[in-house]
Amino acid sequence: MQQSAVPELAHTHTRPIHWVATATAVAGVIALSSVVQPGSATAAQPAPGTEAKSAPAVVAPPSTTGVDFPLDCGPVKALVVKQAAGDLDGDGRPETVAVVHCDAPMGTPPDGVYVLTRGTDSGTARVVATLVDPKDRLTVTDFALRARSVSATLLGYSSSDVPSCCPDVKTPAKWRWNGTAFLRSTPAGAHSV
Repeated sequence: MQQSAVPELAHTHTRPIHWVATATAVAGVIALSSVVQPGSATAAQPAPGTEAKSAPAVVAPPSTTGVDFPLDCGPVKALVVKQAAGDLDGDGRPETVAVVHCDAPMGTPPDGVYVLTRGTDSGTARVVATLVDPKDRLTVTDFALRARSVSATLLGYSSSDVPSCCPDVKTPAKWRWNGTAFLRSTPAGAHSV
């Protein structure tokens, strides 16, 4: 192997100080990029003499935290297992739909499905509709909120003799606001599991 005629240069070897300098420079770029933001883009300038209208403020959906669900859980707490938000009634303010059951230490407790809205006078959320009552002994799966409709698959029992562990009826269901109440439709017939 032939040796280089030029001695090795000291700056070609990385040392800890080089890594510290690089990390400092990267941190500086990240910090600067969080402070300096580009302006909002516009497709066209408004015509002279007209005022540009701003977009309506985004309203946050109601939170499930602290809501008193109409569910008797005894010594255990109510547990929100699924939730989705959207404008179900077309008023421009989102509602939250929550699937809730008791936080039982064993077994599969029945689910309740509740619609929450935010009060106009206060920011607190309140239950305005019950779509599935836990007294019906149903378990909710395939829960979704799309196109102003709530859909779910309900697992239930053909009789009171069927053990709670093993639901034997599967029913798809869909709820839609008609202006005064949520109407339930069943897209396909119920069938046994």
